Amino acid sequence: MKFYSYEREGRPGLGLGREDGLRGLELGVPGYPGSLDELLASGADLRAVGEALSSAPLVDAASVRFSPPVRRPSKIVCIGLNYRAHSAETGLGEPGYPAIFARFPSTLVGHGQAILRPAVSQELDYEAELAVVIGRRCKGAPAERALEYVAGYSAFNEASIRDYQMRTSQWTVGKNFDGTGAFGPCLVTPDELPPGAAGLSIRTRLNGTLVQDGNTADMVFGVAALVATLAEVMTLEPGDVIVTGTPSGVGMSRKPPLYMRPGDVCEVEIEGIGILRNPVEAG
Repeated sequence: MKFYSYEREGRPGLGLGREDGLRGLELGVPGYPGSLDELLASGADLRAVGEALSSAPLVDAASVRFSPPVRRPSKIVCIGLNYRAHSAETGLGEPGYPAIFARFPSTLVGHGQAILRPAVSQELDYEAELAVVIGRRCKGAPAERALEYVAGYSAFNEASIRDYQMRTSQWTVGKNFDGTGAFGPCLVTPDELPPGAAGLSIRTRLNGTLVQDGNTADMVFGVAALVATLAEVMTLEPGDVIVTGTPSGVGMSRKPPLYMRPGDVCEVEIEGIGILRNPVEAG
């Protein structure tokens, strides 16, 4: 199932993507099940929610503003250097332990919304990433059971402000400018994808030109390993997001570097999930 979070006329809505289009309901309409944040926090059965939404009215996608699938996760945990080819292009080598840093919900924008290039920098880079959304409270889960805690998958464009990122050995500052965490277009339940979303093509197009072309099979640490590793350290809560790293081809590593500019359009496409499309604007 593919769940879409959106707003229409100022009201939050939840929709189900089907072959005949988007079917959804908004807050205040009978049958509205709540947001994905609320549903995950309450332990709701997403399959039952999807079955109920399958008979909801069709929603004109042009009439809505898409939101991040999960709007206010308690944690967004990002993984660096997690594709072998990307580790090679940076010259930093494969990590022996995941390179972990934080993003904050204030950075998030949905499908179709603008990624913002801040006035203080021209080094706004693209990064196609698979996002993992946690479905239930997870602490100390072994790797062989870690996928049981996953509610679904999405796409993420972890736009990075490279000059700020490289000012310090800790990357957090360059990863947390407002409007730089594009997330969507939907949440895809695990039954729609291979276990751990393994073996999926992941690509970025900038103004229609292919600039990243990878596969999640190139991950150094797969989804199960990441969930288990993080759960050794912290309690993962329903709705928390793990952003799992980017393949090779980032703008910073090109000669000359290729950065996003106002007026550009960036698309991240992940097999089985869809296309996350965002224009770039001056922030």
